[in-house]
Amino acid sequence: MIASIQVFFEGNVQGVGFRYTVRQIAKGFDVTGSVRNLRDGRVELLATGEDDEVRAFVEAIGQSELHAHIRKHSETPLPNPPDFRGFEIRHD
Repeated sequence: MIASIQVFFEGNVQGVGFRYTVRQIAKGFDVTGSVRNLRDGRVELLATGEDDEVRAFVEAIGQSELHAHIRKHSETPLPNPPDFRGFEIRHD
């Protein structure tokens, strides 16, 4: 079953290589999506793939060295997944 989620990470998540590390972690999973900094200091992750792959990907982020920077994260399922052709860092 295909799943698509939006995750917001809060904490010391900007200026620490967070997006680049997430992109590296994504290479180990069969997921598409994007990661970007938000003006309010959070990082937004969009991920689409088989449900178990998406879950494992988000879990891997939480278990990586990024764990020390994450104070809180929240997940929301996306009923209409964006169309991504890979995994990218967005700069918008």
